[in-house]
Amino acid sequence: EVQLVESGGGSVQAGGSLRLSCAASGYTSAEPCMAWVRQSSEQEREVVAAVRAGGTTFYAASVMGRFTVSQDNTNYILSLEMKSLKPEDTAMYYCAATFAATYGRCTYSERALLDAASFDYWGQGTQVTVSS
Repeated sequence: EVQLVESGGGSVQAGGSLRLSCAASGYTSAEPCMAWVRQSSEQEREVVAAVRAGGTTFYAASVMGRFTVSQDNTNYILSLEMKSLKPEDTAMYYCAATFAATYGRCTYSERALLDAASFDYWGQGTQVTVSS
């Protein structure tokens, strides 16, 4: 069974930084696409960063240049480095994955990867709060 466990959330002042991590387990040879998705009471779910199998990354315009997603395929860890945080970044952040694949490798398009509905597996979430 695929499991995703996030860590690293917390509270920070505007302009600060946080790093989120997602430990993935329950699969070995498959190469999923993975993403960080956030949701707040004011906004719908938003994919802020995604990684296609093979390492190509995509970002929402709202975080471009401030957030960096990276993937450690050896240890099955997905990370999100967040800098220059703004109060509007306050949300619950979820790690998500999909195994929709061709020959075992997820090949979703950028458009699909920036759509939260494309992802089948979700972590429990970690809260990020940015104060002004």
